[in-house]
Amino acid sequence: MVKIARSRKIPRTTSCCENVRLLTDRRTRRPGRSARGTNSMKILLAIDGSKYSETAVRAVVAGLRPQGAEIRVLKVVEMAIYAEPPQMAQGYAPELEGQLKKARESVAHVAEMLREAGFNAEPHVLQGEIRRVILDTAEDWRADMIVLGSHGEKGLLKLMMGSVAESVAHHARCSVLIVRTP
Repeated sequence: MVKIARSRKIPRTTSCCENVRLLTDRRTRRPGRSARGTNSMKILLAIDGSKYSETAVRAVVAGLRPQGAEIRVLKVVEMAIYAEPPQMAQGYAPELEGQLKKARESVAHVAEMLREAGFNAEPHVLQGEIRRVILDTAEDWRADMIVLGSHGEKGLLKLMMGSVAESVAHHARCSVLIVRTP
């Protein structure tokens, strides 16, 4: 069973499938209409290749209707080193090539799974700080909803590492669907 946590922008009295049709961002949108004024739904699906992301993908396929839904599958590759040594050219990071290749394969696979389920899906791989890239991509693309899995970290680990899902839910300008694995 998949538990789905809803942001405060989604009515808690409706089911997941109904929420897709009732989404409202009180600041800019009317119920049931995307940022562009059409009836299509723009969904940003942020994945990281974990079992939690797989659960989020399954929740999208099982809980959302593909008609009129555009899904952008996003994987963010974060650099381990934020400051480049002075002898390296700016932007040169050979250690990222393997990660980028793996990320491209991962998002292409998920996008293909979604297409087979009837969704209009496109893969995207970006580099940067994960929280910021997810929020910026959603804002730039004018997403109606962000869907991501939660690792469910607690205690000291959550305090030290932070929670991407929590941060995105707190700062996003659109609805956020956090899918938790029991």
